[in-house]
Amino acid sequence: MTSSTIKREQDGTIVLTINIPSDMVKKTQAAVMESVVKNANMPGFRKGKAPKKLVEESVNPQKLSEETLKELLPQGYMEAVKTHSLRPVMNPKIHVEKLEEGRDWVFTATTAEMPQVTLKDYKKAIKDVTAKSKIIIPGNEQKEPSMDEIMKVFLEQVEITLPKILVDQEADRLLAQTLDEIKRLGLTLDQYLASTGKSPEQLRGEYETKAQNDMKFEFALQKVSEIEKITVGEKEIDEALQKAKDPQERANLEKNRYLLASILRQQKTLDFLKNL
Repeated sequence: MTSSTIKREQDGTIVLTINIPSDMVKKTQAAVMESVVKNANMPGFRKGKAPKKLVEESVNPQKLSEETLKELLPQGYMEAVKTHSLRPVMNPKIHVEKLEEGRDWVFTATTAEMPQVTLKDYKKAIKDVTAKSKIIIPGNEQKEPSMDEIMKVFLEQVEITLPKILVDQEADRLLAQTLDEIKRLGLTLDQYLASTGKSPEQLRGEYETKAQNDMKFEFALQKVSEIEKITVGEKEIDEALQKAKDPQERANLEKNRYLLASILRQQKTLDFLKNL
């Protein structure tokens, strides 16, 4: 049985330090080695029929440790999550300490839960913006505020502290997307930076800012959905599936009904805010 300690950073980042007992490591290593022996392909022997000692001598110790970790890390992490009653919203960032034979193995898992969102009087703020367009003045047609205007006012009413690890993860994702697009254009990163006049640090900073804004918006919308009890029913999901442009898209959406429901709920929440 693994053991763990928890540390909560001021921004909400959670660091779990997980200890795997040496006897558990030894037992798992033995099971991994047994699997290697059963599936070994060695010259002069049929698959799985080579002498155990010969196979063990051929196995790279580092490879054995890696395979053992693959077995132990998920188990140790899930036990720690359960022990500390956590509800992570991201995959953990793992850091493994030095692995020594005959000693306990220790690793850290950095993660985060849903950040706390405080909403001020967002309804009044939005109504102040939308009210002007509802006043009918003969000969003077009022223009409805754009969604961007409404969202700007809405976000001014949101207080949230985002865990740095969440922001970093989202910034990494956005940056990876851009790098893929750059490659598709046949450019190198240096060429792209030269064409935009930006340094790597500036580019990273821009994506961190975008990640913060996007996540603040997303978590704030989730909070409104909870407060206003905005839900999505199976009928709405089925109707959205029927609107898919082709069978392939419909099949992909069907496999991700939960994600589709989240998108529909977000849209309903946006409509709710727009119609205040």
